[in-house]
Amino acid sequence: MNNILIKKTTAFFEENFGSEPKKIVLSPGRINIIGEHVDYNDGYVLPAAIDKIICFAFEKNYTNTSKIIAIDLDDSFEVDLTTDMELTDNVWTNYIRGVINQLKIKGFEFDGFNCVFSSNIPVGSGLSSSAALECGFLFGINELFELKIKPVDIALMGQSAEHWVGINCGIMDQFSSVMGQENKVIKIDCRTLEYEYHEANFSDYSLVLFDSNVKHSLMTSAYNERRQQCEEGIAIIKSNFPEIASFRDCNEQHVLKLQDVMSANVFKRCLFVVKEIKRVRLACDALDKGDFETLGKLMFETHQGLSVDYEVSCAELDMIVDTLKKEDAVVGSRLMGGGFGGCTINLIKKGHEERIKQQLSALYLETFGIELKIYDVKIGNGTSLYIAK
Repeated sequence: MNNILIKKTTAFFEENFGSEPKKIVLSPGRINIIGEHVDYNDGYVLPAAIDKIICFAFEKNYTNTSKIIAIDLDDSFEVDLTTDMELTDNVWTNYIRGVINQLKIKGFEFDGFNCVFSSNIPVGSGLSSSAALECGFLFGINELFELKIKPVDIALMGQSAEHWVGINCGIMDQFSSVMGQENKVIKIDCRTLEYEYHEANFSDYSLVLFDSNVKHSLMTSAYNERRQQCEEGIAIIKSNFPEIASFRDCNEQHVLKLQDVMSANVFKRCLFVVKEIKRVRLACDALDKGDFETLGKLMFETHQGLSVDYEVSCAELDMIVDTLKKEDAVVGSRLMGGGFGGCTINLIKKGHEERIKQQLSALYLETFGIELKIYDVKIGNGTSLYIAK
């Protein structure tokens, strides 16, 4: 599938610019195995790069202007690199401008270039196509002009570019897109950015994403509200337990002892966060032992917490997970991402995938009148140069 995308992107470049590209870059989307809504609570996350990618083709053009073509959008724009970058109404171009802005702010010197890109990452499904766009574009410029930017700094600059666009994201998406390794997940410490790899060779299992195909409008307001509730909760915990600096220093008993001095919602949010941080640690232990049954159990527990305590699920996502929980062949399932729609991530024993896909799709259509989207994913490498064999 990616070979087809690479050929298409390369051919399009040659057709438009009359020469072969000098650099081809592959930049992946990402999944998160476990560790939801803890990135802004000093927790750990457990993401991985996947085999859905954006393919970029680059060459220098020896001017002060760059031309960038988005094949899938049938759109393009030119940018004068000598001018200050400004946001525009054409949203996709802002991510590109944001990267150029980061390079200029940090004093990197580079000239004009031509770039085309195309993607097989489903947009709007919570697989971080924006992070893949920022980091792949930056990686390509870095390679083309030999800027010697370190991979971790590419991730951080990608995050800053997204902040410039107006989306206050954490570091997980860019970090996993750049730093991913095949058949490995990355445990990222969201407080220090320390990271470690854990084997995730799902040889007897398939990772399948079921996209609910719904987006409930509560997302932004609810996200901000959850952050405020967590800030209120940790302030109460710190005032009662001075030795505690953040949620990762807490256990469930700390939260339970303070139930009477917290509002019901603040208590539930805090309890979820403390349990979820613990689940990430347990998930790493399970992966190290090749214990996928325990990993799956933790995924189900995360969904229950997100639905009941953090209250960011919805009827469609709950229906998917509840249905799959009755299936012996599904060892784990949970909503992935911010919630209120988007995907569930599901760990299914090989040999049962097609039956489960067909049965769930039919039941979902019957229940909600909505087509379920389905994506098979494998854990792949982070952003890299493509070298033709």
